[in-house]
Amino acid sequence: MKFRPVMLSLFAASLVSGCATVNTDTLMQSGAQAYQAYTLSDADVKTLSVQSCEEMDKKAQIAPDDSEYAQRLKKISAALGDNINGTPANYKVYLTKDVNAWAMANGCIRVYSGLMDMMNDNEVEGVLGHEMGHVALGHTRKAMQVAYSATAARSAISSLGGVSATLSQSQLADLGEKYVNAQFSQKQESEADDYSFDLLKKRGIDPTGLATSFEKLAKLDQGSSIGWFDDHPSSEARAKHIRERIAAGK
Repeated sequence: MKFRPVMLSLFAASLVSGCATVNTDTLMQSGAQAYQAYTLSDADVKTLSVQSCEEMDKKAQIAPDDSEYAQRLKKISAALGDNINGTPANYKVYLTKDVNAWAMANGCIRVYSGLMDMMNDNEVEGVLGHEMGHVALGHTRKAMQVAYSATAARSAISSLGGVSATLSQSQLADLGEKYVNAQFSQKQESEADDYSFDLLKKRGIDPTGLATSFEKLAKLDQGSSIGWFDDHPSSEARAKHIRERIAAGK
């Protein structure tokens, strides 16, 4: 994940001010949003997570409660627990062929049916444990800062057309998309892997599924741009690390 200087978006907007009429109030508002991205509190991150997750849910096709996907997830969520460090967890399945899963600071946990199609329940537990790790370890705050900053940048550009820079429903949906596509550092990914391993052990779940989930993803790594693992460290290396921990018993 990479931060870009806050003022770049404002500078880019100012470059075109000579050939277009800029809504200065909107431009200043978007600049304030960009600054706020770097000072978001934990409460701010949770609020933005609630709002953007709601918009993501509205756009998605969610598996009904009586579907096989929802029933599988109900069993998986019962095994993983109903909270992340005290924050209530909320699990849902998006019906899509994409292979992905993510979690937000407000406990919003989403897994795609495409991922569930290629993995058994134990492997999905490992993947979701990893995503819960990003929340528990505070990684999601930085991801939301990056997503919020990008949304603010778009607001600055849209001000040329007089579009309001406040976070509308469409911008909240855009914020959610940017969050889901945000890149964590390899260090953060490794930390989330270890968190998942420890969570699985603590909950009495076989951690082998975490390793085999990476091994399955490794087969799709070559030349692939599919969601969840596209920006992660080598799946083969991650599987090896988990198997080493299993062998060591810790």
